[in-house]
Amino acid sequence: MPDRTLLGRGDPIRLDLLRAEARAEGHRHLERLAEEWSAHTMRFDREGEASLAARLDADLVGIGGLTIDPAQAGALRMRRFHVGKSVRRNGTGRAIAEKLLAHARASGRLVTVNAAAVGSESFWQSLGFISELRNGHTHVILEIPGLGR
Repeated sequence: MPDRTLLGRGDPIRLDLLRAEARAEGHRHLERLAEEWSAHTMRFDREGEASLAARLDADLVGIGGLTIDPAQAGALRMRRFHVGKSVRRNGTGRAIAEKLLAHARASGRLVTVNAAAVGSESFWQSLGFISELRNGHTHVILEIPGLGR
């Protein structure tokens, strides 16, 4: 099982391999993350935000973050979430998501996600998210244990 650690504000993300894998699968969200990180426009460092990385040895195998939702006041949005092929279906993605949801619970905010990747809907729904197509997201979690809506 990969090690999961929170990224600090200044931590380099070193996501070249994961980024190339995502790009080969037709996803650009890690390209955007790399661009935004380099430009210092998204660092997951505003109030309530967080990022989490999973590493296997020295390799980054999963990443995800929470940012202030730009379209829904008071909410956080799960963003730039990606788990490498080599560790899918072994609990890595769930562990990242659950730790980020625990962070959201501590901040007392609602969480949204845009489950754009084909097949990702069932993953998010297994965590308690329900379908809600509005404000640029596809799902919202109605209740994080310890946080009502």
